[in-house]
Amino acid sequence: MRKLPPLASLRAFEAAVRHLSFKRAAEELAVTPTAVSHQVRQLEDRLGVRLFERHPRQVVATAAAMELYPVLRDGFDAFARALDSVADRRARRSLTLSATSAFAARWLVPRIASFRRAHPGLDLRLHASDEPVRLEGRDIDAAIRYGRGPYPGLVALPLAADHFAPVCSPALHLRRRADLARWPLLHFEWRHRRADNPTWRRWLEQAGMRGVLPESGVVFSDENHAIQAALAGQGVALLSLLLVGPDLRSGALVQPFGPVLEGYRYHLVHAPDAPRRDELAALADWLQAEMNAEAVAPTVARGSRRARRAGSA
Repeated sequence: MRKLPPLASLRAFEAAVRHLSFKRAAEELAVTPTAVSHQVRQLEDRLGVRLFERHPRQVVATAAAMELYPVLRDGFDAFARALDSVADRRARRSLTLSATSAFAARWLVPRIASFRRAHPGLDLRLHASDEPVRLEGRDIDAAIRYGRGPYPGLVALPLAADHFAPVCSPALHLRRRADLARWPLLHFEWRHRRADNPTWRRWLEQAGMRGVLPESGVVFSDENHAIQAALAGQGVALLSLLLVGPDLRSGALVQPFGPVLEGYRYHLVHAPDAPRRDELAALADWLQAEMNAEAVAPTVARGSRRARRAGSA
């Protein structure tokens, strides 16, 4: 346990040394000069040393006082900074958003700077989870859900629709659908097995292709890993054009041909009685604006007219 003098005496001493005046120290601390003198005297008695030479019109700090003063000054400065920081955090608004690992890594994280520019007074905290989180409590304010809905018991705001198409590294030199037979198909596991999931089996059926086994290739448990494998030139992946949009625009990935499959829709969901309604409205507006600005249309790089007709739903 720390054995320290009373805080009031330490504050009085530090202010008195800084001003070299009991009167000005008293004005700062909103007490009387007599009270400052009394507090300093208590500290001197506690330490057993004189801290000031007292003269009729001034006080002079002793060598012992000048040894003690920098430590107390820096300590009080640190207290003030810490207290200001805590008060500032309480004054700032914050919102915790949950999303899948792939959506958080590929879509949200690259746009954090955009959110901060749009809402400098609102801190966005990201929670990545591939399992739906409960929103009835107060730890998670909202979540991005991917599907067709509905989401019983939740308020759901539809965001962007998703589309899937074959994408790969340009190093693979894919030009025609027949070239698929030369490279492994890259898959990722869907959380729910549904007939309308945009899978390679559905794509091959819609493309009218035979001779390529729809389950062949490499299967990843995580969508983001399938994206990384495609970027590394490990094969051809059927991926969300929303998530790989930046890679397509930069040329790191190419979309050589169609058809394009319709995926599901992203929704922003929250509990009906969720607090921070103004913050949720700001988040919803930002998400919609970002998705509208960077919407990926279901087109292909080569043979676009024919591929669009084949890929239309």
